[in-house]
Amino acid sequence: MIRIGIIIVCHNIENNINTDLFVKHLNKAKNIEFCFVNNASKDNTHQILKDIKEISKKNFSILDVKRYKSDNSAVRSGSRYMFSQFNLNHIGYVSTNFLNKKKYSICGLIKHIRTNQDYILEYNKQLKEDSVMKQTMFQSVFSITEYLEKSRTPY
Repeated sequence: MIRIGIIIVCHNIENNINTDLFVKHLNKAKNIEFCFVNNASKDNTHQILKDIKEISKKNFSILDVKRYKSDNSAVRSGSRYMFSQFNLNHIGYVSTNFLNKKKYSICGLIKHIRTNQDYILEYNKQLKEDSVMKQTMFQSVFSITEYLEKSRTPY
């Protein structure tokens, strides 16, 4: 069974989270381990994620970064956690900053990842095949954002 990890970097997204829809899409996700990195949100994002974790059937991870970091640093924090806690075949990441710029929702993102998991895995496999050198742990973490932009499917 191929398992995929998805790191989602969050920063001040409390107004973009529809809790019921969020839980619905999380609960339907199979073979996906989600890790939400709360990147020093000043709003109620961290508490909302904790509340969702309590009512969701799907267990997911929340990392709370106290001081704001760049998205790359937040992804590295999530990557270290995912590599140490889970036996995953692939790890991808996306930042909610990308979603905010494109006017997409986090619930739509989770649904898109869940319903297009096989295509995302194929995209990552192709990236690995195209790579000339063996990738380090952090180099093997791939951008879901790049997949989303290339797929041009709505989410």
